[in-house]
Amino acid sequence: MVWQQIYDPFNSPVLSTLMAAVPVVVMLASLAFFHVKAHLAALLALGSALLIAIFAFGMPANMAGSAALYGAANGLLPIGWIVLNIIFLHRLTTENGSFKVLQDSLARITDDRRLQLLLIAFCFGAFFEGAAGFGTPVAVTGAILIGLGFSPLAASGLALIANTAPVAFGALGTPIITLAKVTGLDEMELSMMVGRQLPFFSVLVPFWLIWAFAGWRKMLEIWPAILVAGVSFAIPQFLVSNYHGPMLVDVIAALISMACLTGFLKVWKPATVHTSAALTGRHDDSKIDVEHDEKPVPSAAFASDVKPAVMRAWMPWIILTIFVFIWGTQGFKNTFDTRPAIDPQTSAAKLDPQGKPMREANPVFAPILTFTTIHQQIEKVPPVVPTAKTEEAIYKFTWFTATGSGILLAAIVGGLLMGYSIPQLIHQYLRTLWVVRFSLITIVAMLALGFLTRYSGLDATMGLAFAATGIFYPMFGTLLGWLGVALTGSDTASNVLFGGLQRVTSEQLGISPVLMAAANSSGGVMGKMVDAQSIVVASTATRWYGHEGEILRYVFFHSIVLAILVGGLVTLQAYVAPFSHMVVGGH
Repeated sequence: MVWQQIYDPFNSPVLSTLMAAVPVVVMLASLAFFHVKAHLAALLALGSALLIAIFAFGMPANMAGSAALYGAANGLLPIGWIVLNIIFLHRLTTENGSFKVLQDSLARITDDRRLQLLLIAFCFGAFFEGAAGFGTPVAVTGAILIGLGFSPLAASGLALIANTAPVAFGALGTPIITLAKVTGLDEMELSMMVGRQLPFFSVLVPFWLIWAFAGWRKMLEIWPAILVAGVSFAIPQFLVSNYHGPMLVDVIAALISMACLTGFLKVWKPATVHTSAALTGRHDDSKIDVEHDEKPVPSAAFASDVKPAVMRAWMPWIILTIFVFIWGTQGFKNTFDTRPAIDPQTSAAKLDPQGKPMREANPVFAPILTFTTIHQQIEKVPPVVPTAKTEEAIYKFTWFTATGSGILLAAIVGGLLMGYSIPQLIHQYLRTLWVVRFSLITIVAMLALGFLTRYSGLDATMGLAFAATGIFYPMFGTLLGWLGVALTGSDTASNVLFGGLQRVTSEQLGISPVLMAAANSSGGVMGKMVDAQSIVVASTATRWYGHEGEILRYVFFHSIVLAILVGGLVTLQAYVAPFSHMVVGGH
């Protein structure tokens, strides 16, 4: 029997909206005010959502449980599978010392602190955001900057500011992949839309970063290098996101940006070398004497025996890029996930109306699991949709072509080439599984919460309320994404919480749902620098424990102003030509 969603169970829009918002409030309050660990906060929010969906909104208990399980399955594959295997690869490079070689090689390219900051915090940080995400870039770049002599406040704050423009495509496109699953929108269209928003800020953020560090005048002294870094990142970011997909956007853009900036620095030098690592215009009570810290060895000091070591250090990441690029192509997916459809009666190939051979799911590489309890058994009704519409719930277990499987194979190949034995790889993998166990629980619970919110209609109830913001919604919706990341610490988590809401609200207002779902992710990236988890990661990486409040106060202004600028761009894309012509999918 089909169950119709109920959007005002209390016959009071205000009360119904407040009740629908309880799971989100539980999640955010647990993280922001009660300092509950992320996996426990997610489980608490999921529990409250189950209770409200069943007892307040009348969703049958078996349907609520099935929706949560459907979300949990999507949390494990592909999302959790990506996280587990990318951290496995990162641990392999750290354990055998190749990561330290990468760190040292970056430090030798230039002794100008501003250029070091561009190369490490922006370019190299973006690479790790693209490859791993989930706090890795801030931890890595913060530690490197400290090693180069930057003060803890500078290393922490600047690493956080730099880790913005790449975040929406972080962890091999996980935020966009998740956003597509939660909203039901096309993954490629979302990738294209975010790729038409963030490149503007990929050019702006490097300038903003150096201005925040050294001031306006010192920033202008190296504007050619900043422009090279920003433009060489922004153009690949646009091209890959619009013509390939979300998985390799940051990895490719960061590699190109690093190569272009490094090459440019071989033919261009600033008129004056800025050797101070202190923040301009601020009293810095750090215990590290940045003025007298040992300077990095200049690029000329690269010995012939060092270069092979550097190449070996980059080798596993190059292998990763190749594997993930192959795994991201649609042709590769079609080869394994589908097979020619055969008519069982005639044993002939089935043809579509145009006479072309049809393909069906391959039961070996892409078995299908239908959640029959909710598949086409839940109906969205007006005013959320123009006409009543049933929801599908089909889970494709694409175990081989999942991005995480490509990462795992890349890690195994890279690990063997780095000298690991099979038993050592197994040992490291089990250790990685133990390390990320709580992260996997968090991801599973968050996806279960997002899918339950969607199938129970809780997001629709909140969306109907937010639609009251009318013409101002593009700005409001963007800042909603910022708030989600600021409080949850994850662009992926923010997309899970608010992605469905963005779609519902935008459809109510006649605004492109692809635009506003993308705005949730693009606006969210600017909240990354003020979320509690990232700040704790930064303070830990820089060994500046107990100073999280100082880091937050330093980055807050930059975060909110940049978020408003993203909201301004989204507003222009919603209403004003020629920006509106950039919108994917129409209205």
